[in-house]
Amino acid sequence: MRTAAALLVLGLVGGCAGRPVAPGPATPPPPPGQPVTPPPPATVGADVFALKGVPGQGALLYGIAPQGTALLLLDGKPVRFAGDGRFIIGFGRDAGPSALLEARLADGRLLRLPLAVAPRHWDISYLPTLKAGVAPSGPGARRLAELAEIDAAKNRNSASDGWRGPFRWPAYGRISTLFGSQRIYAGGVAMAYHGGLDIARYPDGPVLDGSAAHAPADGVVVLATTGRPFTLEGNLVMIDHGFGLLSSLMHLSAVEVRVGDTVRTGQEIGRIGMTGRATGPHLHWGMTWNGARIDPLLVVGPMPPRS
Repeated sequence: MRTAAALLVLGLVGGCAGRPVAPGPATPPPPPGQPVTPPPPATVGADVFALKGVPGQGALLYGIAPQGTALLLLDGKPVRFAGDGRFIIGFGRDAGPSALLEARLADGRLLRLPLAVAPRHWDISYLPTLKAGVAPSGPGARRLAELAEIDAAKNRNSASDGWRGPFRWPAYGRISTLFGSQRIYAGGVAMAYHGGLDIARYPDGPVLDGSAAHAPADGVVVLATTGRPFTLEGNLVMIDHGFGLLSSLMHLSAVEVRVGDTVRTGQEIGRIGMTGRATGPHLHWGMTWNGARIDPLLVVGPMPPRS
């Protein structure tokens, strides 16, 4: 993870230039030898963090740390912020109903912003007359190696500023499977929810197989399965947009980038296909922020109308 702790510290201490906050009241220094008592936490409004976006399951929010912030926290975990104070925070598909954003200022004050995380209604398919397929006893050695490679890629933490956006659709077509959708079979057996968006061809459009897939934003390629498709994802390209935000583009028929390449928004990174576990040509686009699965639709906005 490119020494995550060290990287977090570097990012955290580098963000002293944020939104201005009124100075706290002057406090006389304690007598020599007496411990310093920090001021009590102060609850503030969302404007202090300049939050853009609505907290909700699968959502990504943008903000600006208050001026003088030395440490930024979400639910007690450090959040990186840039030299201009800007940062992002995300909430996974199954995030709880509340969260706490905090800024510890250099003068010792602690600013707290409680957040209400809105729930969402997911596309759940109940199939009570069908039995789920028999699950294997456990992943084989090949799959374990693939998962280890994916985890290592997620932890590279590039210096990209692609997280600032803007984002664009990596391909155009019909959204065939929504983020967060899930199937529940006979006996209440629930399959894993869908962790991204599937983009397939329009009903009256050409087959997408061989069509170009593009980078949704600037970033650094941290995984590219050239010539060795994974069992589930097929040919996969993972792009690190920086600050813990990654895109994964799956089931490609061809990969046209390599690990370490810097890509720009809209750059072709491969060709759409149906490698891996896929029943037809489509592009799966998944996004994560520090491991939390994010809904790409909430980041990029609605699919543009067909021209």
